[in-house]
Amino acid sequence: MIPLMKTAFLHEHETKLALSEFILRSKRLSMDVECAEFEKAFAKFQGRTEAVLFNSGGSANLAVLQALKNLGKLTHGSRVGFSALTWSTNVMPILQLGMAPVPVDCDPSTLNVMLANLRARLTEVRLDAFFLTNALGYAGDLDKIRALCEAEGVLLLEDNCEALGTELPAGRTGNFGYASTFSFFVAHHLSTIEGGMICSDDIELTEMLRIVRANGWDRNLTSAQKHKWRKRSGVSNEFDGKYSFYDLGYNLRPTEITGFLGLKQLEYLPENIEARQRIYLSLEAVQKTNPDFMVLDHSHLSVLSAFAYPLLCKNPDLRGRYMEQFSGAGVEIRPMIAGNMQRQPFYRKYVPDTYDLEGADFIHECGFYFGNYPDLTEQDLETLASCLQSY
Repeated sequence: MIPLMKTAFLHEHETKLALSEFILRSKRLSMDVECAEFEKAFAKFQGRTEAVLFNSGGSANLAVLQALKNLGKLTHGSRVGFSALTWSTNVMPILQLGMAPVPVDCDPSTLNVMLANLRARLTEVRLDAFFLTNALGYAGDLDKIRALCEAEGVLLLEDNCEALGTELPAGRTGNFGYASTFSFFVAHHLSTIEGGMICSDDIELTEMLRIVRANGWDRNLTSAQKHKWRKRSGVSNEFDGKYSFYDLGYNLRPTEITGFLGLKQLEYLPENIEARQRIYLSLEAVQKTNPDFMVLDHSHLSVLSAFAYPLLCKNPDLRGRYMEQFSGAGVEIRPMIAGNMQRQPFYRKYVPDTYDLEGADFIHECGFYFGNYPDLTEQDLETLASCLQSY
């Protein structure tokens, strides 16, 4: 069988050995210096000023919206657009925090929201924010989307959980929004088993994110930041300050294991990105010979850090045929993320308004994906190439 992912980590033996030694010598495993070092190293890799580590990518999505609400940048009832092809944890926090989700259609040629999709939605409804998902390693025309959001006063956020390392000529995905979220769950580009990150260049936001992450505490702030919050709230001494809670938050803290693994796997990230692009392009060359598939457009990307290998068949009947072909060859396959999010049971339960999402519907009905990662062998690649051929 060719699973979505064969190992928890790239260079798994070395990583597990290093992790076991770290655990044996560590006196503290709750959030501490390893987490802080990983935040600094990841911010440097990504090219952002600040990074805040969380216990999962889903927690990061929740935290960024809570922090924006705490700061007054979003409020109860704010209309938050989201990519119609996405994951549940991009949409559920919008509902959980009393905001109004508004789906934005995706272009099947890129799997992502493009400028035209967002512009069309903005002609129908005013958005306060747009939480965009860079799906499966692909991305839309983010520089143009950013310019439109700036012109329309829409707060742009990026979920970059599936596109770590993808680049446009205008910059790296995850660097176009006011803030961006990342996931380090197993099978992502960088695995810490569970884990997530938020990057931003706004110090006020990342300060609030650290408050949100730790139950509303100020414990992970700088001395100057602590002084500011305590003075503002009338907390006059260190004893009371340690047990004062300044705004709404959760316990979304990672462990030192998360931080250690993040630093270790960050060493291998460039290798991982290069391998995923190389494997993708080699299989794409085979796919292009088969007229049953649409060839996805990544001409606007300078680096394609492919999270997986997505396939769009030209109609649902072909999808069924190729799903059987891949499954019969022992290849694990998945739907295109969660498909059209508007079709999900939780969404239908809580959101009465619906929109025409022609592109997301096509992707939902005609697409699936299989794994793409450096541990694929030559025999695996031969099997996958065989499945991509028409018979």
